[in-house]
Amino acid sequence: MARKYVTIDANEAVANVAYQMDEVIAIYPITPSSPMGEHADEWAAKGVKNLWGTVPTVMEMQSEGGAAGAVHGALTTGSLTTTFTASQGLLLMIPNMYKIAGELTSTVFHVSARAIATHALSIFGDHSDVMATRQTGFALIASNSVQEAQDMAVIAHASTLKARVPFLHFFDGFRTSHEVSKIEQLTQADMKKVVDDDFVYAHRNRGLNPENPVIRGTAQNPDVFFQGKEAANKYYLATPAIVQEVMDKFAKVTGRAYHLFDYYGAEDAETVIIAMGSGVETCMETAKYLNTKGEKYGVISCRLYRPFDISALLNAIPATVKKICVLDRTKEPGSAGEPLYLDVITAISEGMAAGTTPFKKMPIVVGGRYGMGSKDFTPAQVKGIFDEMKKAHPMNHFVVGINDDVLGKSISYDSSFLLPEEKTVRCMFFGLGSDGTVGANKNSIKIIGEETDNYAQGYFEYDSKKSGSTTTSHLRFGSEPIRAPYLIGENDANFLALHMFTFLDKLDITRFAAPGGVFLLNSIYGPDEVWDHLPAEAQKDIIDKKLKFYVIDAFSVAEKTGMGGRINTIMQTCFFAISGVLPRDEAIAQIKKSIKSTYGKKGDKVVQQNFNAVDSSLANLFEVKYPKKVTSKTKRLPAVPAEAPEFVQKVIAPMIAAKGDSVPVSLVPVDGTYPVATTQWEKRNITLECPVWDPEVCIQCGKCSIVCPHAVIRQKVYDPKYLEKAPKTFKSADAKGYKEFPGSKFTLQISVEDCTGCGLCVQACPAKNKANPERKAINLEDQLPLREPESKNWKYFMSIPDPDRSKIAPTTVKLSQQLRPLFEFSGACAGCGETPYIKLVSQLFGDHAIIANATGCSSIYGGNLPTTPYAVNDEGRGPAWANSLFEDNAEFGLGMRLTVDKQNQYAKELVETLKEEIGAKLADEILNADQSNEAGIDAQRNRVTKVKEALAKSKKAEAKALVSVADALVKKSVWIIGGDGWAYDIGYGGLDHVLASGKNVNIMVLDTEVYSNTGGQASKSTPMAAVAKYASNGKALPKKDLAYIAMTYGYIYVAKVAMGANDNQVLKAMLEAEAYDGPSLIIAYSHCINHGINMRNGLLQQKKAVESGHWPLFRYNPEKIAAGENPLTIDSKEPSIPLTEYAYGENRYKMLLKSDEARAEMLMKSAEVEGKRRWELYKQLAELNYKVGVTEVGKEDK
Repeated sequence: MARKYVTIDANEAVANVAYQMDEVIAIYPITPSSPMGEHADEWAAKGVKNLWGTVPTVMEMQSEGGAAGAVHGALTTGSLTTTFTASQGLLLMIPNMYKIAGELTSTVFHVSARAIATHALSIFGDHSDVMATRQTGFALIASNSVQEAQDMAVIAHASTLKARVPFLHFFDGFRTSHEVSKIEQLTQADMKKVVDDDFVYAHRNRGLNPENPVIRGTAQNPDVFFQGKEAANKYYLATPAIVQEVMDKFAKVTGRAYHLFDYYGAEDAETVIIAMGSGVETCMETAKYLNTKGEKYGVISCRLYRPFDISALLNAIPATVKKICVLDRTKEPGSAGEPLYLDVITAISEGMAAGTTPFKKMPIVVGGRYGMGSKDFTPAQVKGIFDEMKKAHPMNHFVVGINDDVLGKSISYDSSFLLPEEKTVRCMFFGLGSDGTVGANKNSIKIIGEETDNYAQGYFEYDSKKSGSTTTSHLRFGSEPIRAPYLIGENDANFLALHMFTFLDKLDITRFAAPGGVFLLNSIYGPDEVWDHLPAEAQKDIIDKKLKFYVIDAFSVAEKTGMGGRINTIMQTCFFAISGVLPRDEAIAQIKKSIKSTYGKKGDKVVQQNFNAVDSSLANLFEVKYPKKVTSKTKRLPAVPAEAPEFVQKVIAPMIAAKGDSVPVSLVPVDGTYPVATTQWEKRNITLECPVWDPEVCIQCGKCSIVCPHAVIRQKVYDPKYLEKAPKTFKSADAKGYKEFPGSKFTLQISVEDCTGCGLCVQACPAKNKANPERKAINLEDQLPLREPESKNWKYFMSIPDPDRSKIAPTTVKLSQQLRPLFEFSGACAGCGETPYIKLVSQLFGDHAIIANATGCSSIYGGNLPTTPYAVNDEGRGPAWANSLFEDNAEFGLGMRLTVDKQNQYAKELVETLKEEIGAKLADEILNADQSNEAGIDAQRNRVTKVKEALAKSKKAEAKALVSVADALVKKSVWIIGGDGWAYDIGYGGLDHVLASGKNVNIMVLDTEVYSNTGGQASKSTPMAAVAKYASNGKALPKKDLAYIAMTYGYIYVAKVAMGANDNQVLKAMLEAEAYDGPSLIIAYSHCINHGINMRNGLLQQKKAVESGHWPLFRYNPEKIAAGENPLTIDSKEPSIPLTEYAYGENRYKMLLKSDEARAEMLMKSAEVEGKRRWELYKQLAELNYKVGVTEVGKEDK
């Protein structure tokens, strides 16, 4: 079969090889490696066969540690087995990696290399994870590009079988794993020519088999353990030659030649850079260009990093070399140098001692760090490195790409330097997360790469916010292969598209346009009026660069063609129409072909909507004729307002403005500790419409406020005197039903600049306008005219004092919403189903809460820079929040509880000791304080303040000790928060132990029934019949019943809640959980964008989930047992609608109907039966007699 060219990313390219060359694949999702497992699962579900004519078994495990264990077991019994991982996931695999290597077992782990969480989490790429495995005994082989990732995957699989040394094949996370590129795809025949089946059979024969039993994994004593470690040396010594042999074999098959170390550049180079990963290509292309200008530069690509072949490295270095720079994409604090640098130093030193180097004089060797956390590594930086190497004494242990103004270790470079790319068209697209921009651009790249002779490359930048943030697509295409693993920079984009007009308010978008380029803007303003609405800075750029300027109102076209807020197809059509990449008719035909392929599973209606959008686009695309001078009266807004704190101005503001690369080291917190309450300064303005309050219709119930995912809807009762200085447009009404605050006024205020326009508030509002039943007490209207007046109203609203919390018993939704949220304006998806629960926790307990947060959606929208949503009240108090890891969150939170309890105990001991200094009365009040309500907590705070004042001048050690722990005397509420991937899977063992401990912690599981943060993979919470990644054929087993498991302990408070079905039950459960002196577990139904729903209908789906019996509501309160009462209260009615009425409102269920209707119906019937059985079980549990033993217990107590 002839090879074909395909346009894919490295994850898909590598997954294809691994799938073809293995029999068992154990997987677990982690960014950015998850797509490899997703592809494997999808192919297996479709029955795709591997090289040996069988469909591999793909198994999702509960964690990466579990995946490694399964891999080890499968290998031990003779299967060809692989896995995919990155970052923390790879670290969890390390114990098994030692075992697999120690047993000389052939396998390949494929790793999209990613930063390890240290001072902060980063989902982006560097080599810190891979470098943590250097001493496991795995061979490490690196790829520099998408093409190489495919090729090295084959080479690694063939090599490990012959060498018996396990391999870790790695490529840069995101930069390579997610780069879409045109490559020559290998056929099955190609792979078969490279792999030797005799080694496959030998591997199988080594598998454990009771027909020929052996023992593996013995425990050894000091007499022979050492010898055993040394016995395998010959295999490692032989491995480099085996890898080169396979590389040579591969070259004969494909024509692409690789070596352990490949040299590029001048034959007589005097300066050489040594590196591995995608940065090599940047170095190569820069050296190639500079050599045409008379320089003598070279670049060495390290491919096989372990075992490290000294002779192969030395043979690759030109004899003329005088200076060598070794680049590492990692940092090892406290080390004499980074890993590759130390290995090169060792190799050259040993070579010099042995006389085997090609040079007589020891060259100057320096090391540097670059590109950590996916920091872009550019030709300008490479040129800066080469310039530094020209110095007599170039800097060693330098950094490049950042400003290290602390130690002065950064090298300078001219950031405006660009490599000439005359034969490459460079395009940038700025979109809004979830508007479809990235998907459309991926389709464009495929069209260009696969339907023309052009080469194509696409790379997509995301920040870590959820949907609703900025996405930047970098597309390159041209007649020659593209080796540019770096972003398109300033003044470099031939084509620039901005899909969200409001980005111009704060972001300097036009700086990226190349002179004479094209600028396409999605604008609600037509061609005759748009110019006057541009900031002056944008106008100047357009004029100075002589840009061709086009506009389209894509949102209007999308609305008219039924596309909702998705403008991707419209903007893609405009791109092809303007750019001239393809003839217009051909381009439109290809777009429609792509639409059918991409959206066919979603039904004919969706396909036709996209077709209509294509056809309507060109009629609404206009070129703008603009004047030759700046006419705008408006300037680009500052990233944050002038009143923002200094840290926000200097550190956070540049990040918001997409200029975070300029923040110097000296301004960044040394330990990752950042201030809270910073989302209030961002003002994203990402919605076209926002809610508007109608005081005449409003019944002041609080329902719109409690469901608002971003806390932009607030309500407040206050003294009428505060209306005296209110803005003219400030709305108010007489407060209704607030007996605690007689004679008060009431205002419901919206922060329109922070609103995402999700519309949940409108869905939740029960009050209809009698004059117009289509309108309610809250309605969506155009945001732009409201922005200025409502911003003033919001500012004034926030200046009005909050009502006295001590007067509020928040036992109703209405009263609870008088409490200020201390979680606001997060980066969660518009309409998020998780955040209302967190916001409510912050309202009820936030000023004395400590939160442990599992890695996942809630840690990303809860703690992702540039701004963070946990806030403070007027006294400066608020939730203290931290994220440790994904797998250990329950234990992390338990540790917090242990500290709280220990310090409280210690503080009480010291109060007893210091009674005389404190005063006996005050001491007794502190020791016996009732802190069961707001008034009690506030009174205790006042007492603690008095204690600190009383002891401030004391010289006693005990007094100083008490002051240091006195705050522990005030009640602390410990909350452990995370998603179902954590609670049901990777963290379940810890969660179970923490619940069983009996300690007073509150655990809240935000249950979306999938791994939402990594893209929607199945968890044990995923329901039967639902399609998810890693469950492509519909999940065949029922959802794990975490609540039922917890209830079997008998002393854990358990609640199952759904805000959209019963908000008052949610409130009741939270209050009861907090009041219970023991462990509590609240499992909260959270609708999610991964369910494939219109997020505006999220609350309705929650309600249907309950009505169908899929999600019964209940509370299990152990305190009732002592009174002889049944602890289980069922809060929902018997199922009243068929499960299908709920399920088929979501694409995750409907997808299977399209692909396999018979299986969908079979699974749905099984799910319905399972749901009915579960309901009956709970009914029986709620009817059990708990009076047994009550009298006896009472007698014993007496």
